[in-house]
Amino acid sequence: MYYVMYSPLKTNIYAPLCIFLFVCTTTTTSIAFNVSTLTFEESYSTLFSTFNIKRSPNDRTVSLLLNRFSGSGIISSDYYNYGFFSASIKMPSEHTAGIVVAFYTSNVDTFERNHDELDIEFLGNTKGKPWRFQTNMYGNGSVSRGREERYRMWFDPTLDSHRYSILWTPRNIIFYVDEIPIREVIRNKEMKGDYPSKPMSVYATIWDASSWATNGGQEKVDYKYQPFIAEFTDLVLEGCIVDPTDQLLSSNCTDSISGLIGREYSTITSDGRRSMKWFREKYMYYSYCYDSLRYPIPPPECIILPSERDLFKDSGRLRERMKFHGGIHHRRRHGRNGRNSRRRSKGVAIV
Repeated sequence: MYYVMYSPLKTNIYAPLCIFLFVCTTTTTSIAFNVSTLTFEESYSTLFSTFNIKRSPNDRTVSLLLNRFSGSGIISSDYYNYGFFSASIKMPSEHTAGIVVAFYTSNVDTFERNHDELDIEFLGNTKGKPWRFQTNMYGNGSVSRGREERYRMWFDPTLDSHRYSILWTPRNIIFYVDEIPIREVIRNKEMKGDYPSKPMSVYATIWDASSWATNGGQEKVDYKYQPFIAEFTDLVLEGCIVDPTDQLLSSNCTDSISGLIGREYSTITSDGRRSMKWFREKYMYYSYCYDSLRYPIPPPECIILPSERDLFKDSGRLRERMKFHGGIHHRRRHGRNGRNSRRRSKGVAIV
């Protein structure tokens, strides 16, 4: 078992921006999360397309391939009743239109009609244009009430690995990029069953989403660039392992959940709040909380911040076109399909 003390600014290709961006001063002095990493054998198993999954000799890195035959995916060996789940991911480069790389939790296999899900989905783009990503949350099958937010990145995710993490506790959910919190959902009673509360597995996939992922489906995967490779390393699964059919989950996991809530990643520090504010005001380009056309009354977990609200139109999209600084793709490699039959396609058009 290895321990990872991960620097949130692992790559410095945009170091000149530190002169201007507050986040550089706050994150370089922050204490990285002290988490233990697992081998593939200790943590995951194949979900689909074994032939497109490549494991490193030390079993601590797994590459998921997409080519014209299939995508590929892995699933955690266990179900978790709350936890902290993380992986360092390096994205395919060059022309990646139509491709989705996903790191997420779900229990759709066990609770098909009322499943829970927490998503980080990375959306490829045409050559020379940056990757984007979105987060989403579903509870108790509430797929008709999507809670997606969409963002750009302040770095090029194809040049180096960056850590992406999902914290899930009975109190809150936090999505992290490196050690920067980018989104928090605080549970309240008005959410009722929309807050994920049933045990979930952890998934990682790459697949062909040509029908919606890039420019509303106008740009398709171009297989002349195959194979497309997403590299996952620093695998972290911390939480209470359970049988999802167990009726005594809460009592079995009481100590584990208390320990989880006490970890440094379960509470956002004042520096973390400032970094999150920086990220959301600089790189978020859609939020369901500000989409009053879709939700005239914001969902109960939404915390409306004037500094954010002023940036968005009633559609939840930015008033002004985002000025993006980084993430230009300029390498070689790429590939195809493989939407896992056990994983539901969201069909959300991202532009």
